[in-house]
Amino acid sequence: MKTLSVVVPAYQAADWIERCVDSLLIGAEDMEILIVDDGSRDATGAIADLYQAAHPGIVRAIHKPNGGHGSTINVGIDEARGAYLKVVDSDDWVDQDALRALLDTLRGFAENANPVDLVVSNFVYEKVGRRHKRAVRYRNVLPQGRVIGWEQVGRFRASQYLMMHSLVYRTEVLRECGLRLPEHTFYVDNLYVYEPLQHVQSLYYLDVDLYRYFIGRPDQSVNEAVMIKRIDQQLKVNKLLVDVEVSPYDVPPALYRYLLHHLRIVCVISSTMLMRSGRDEDFARRVQMWKELRYDDPVVYRHLRRSAIVQLMTLPGRPGRTVSQAAYRSAVWALQLN
Repeated sequence: MKTLSVVVPAYQAADWIERCVDSLLIGAEDMEILIVDDGSRDATGAIADLYQAAHPGIVRAIHKPNGGHGSTINVGIDEARGAYLKVVDSDDWVDQDALRALLDTLRGFAENANPVDLVVSNFVYEKVGRRHKRAVRYRNVLPQGRVIGWEQVGRFRASQYLMMHSLVYRTEVLRECGLRLPEHTFYVDNLYVYEPLQHVQSLYYLDVDLYRYFIGRPDQSVNEAVMIKRIDQQLKVNKLLVDVEVSPYDVPPALYRYLLHHLRIVCVISSTMLMRSGRDEDFARRVQMWKELRYDDPVVYRHLRRSAIVQLMTLPGRPGRTVSQAAYRSAVWALQLN
């Protein structure tokens, strides 16, 4: 068994996949790199085959019909031979020194009779055109250098949450929870974070800036114009998150608090994109989204609505829309996302 499986979802990634895979090649024989070619029509598949030929036993090229980002992760989970699993998108990369530190940490956990379920590390926004890169770290939330349970997890800031980029799950956690991400759907990384967390009992925070999250290409799924164009898929994921059954009586209080926090952020993003479209029909859908949540789960709705950010971003009427737009622009500037 390998210590770590790194799944690289790849679609039409010929222009940047080499940067990603090269960053993962640190000479570790106990790590495997699964390049999952999602039916690419460019040279992505051929590049994956070249890496497999050059690094046998470490790189595996997996070719499949196009099914979307979620389907590539599903295949990666099925094919992984590592005790732990991390997803690195093909246009992103990792810091090699941080990756070595991660592997050293995981080796110790993999040999333990009670291995840690989740390792959290930092990620850095590699924004095109910005010299100063914003790092997302968790020092205020997670104790460093020791295995912890949820009772030792602090409160996340309003702008701070766990992303796929910051997580390394124990592979069996992903399999035992039955995670299957929907196909032909963007923004499923929120489900990848949210669903397995209920099955995580032990955590470890490794304070290294491992993941380099590249943003700024106009065709990226997180580009605002693209998100507005694909708002139906964002709303689909939003609804799937709402439908995940979570009871405050079945999970530790800190975990329940975090799940509400994560759901709040996704709902705010959905609500904001509906507002930013400028279409009256989307503004009506925004109102309807919150009405449906209130009907489906009044308890969760009350928790979310108590948040200042939710109240600010859902002010009614055209004056409310103006205030919400200003708040959104301020947040984007403060977070250096634009």
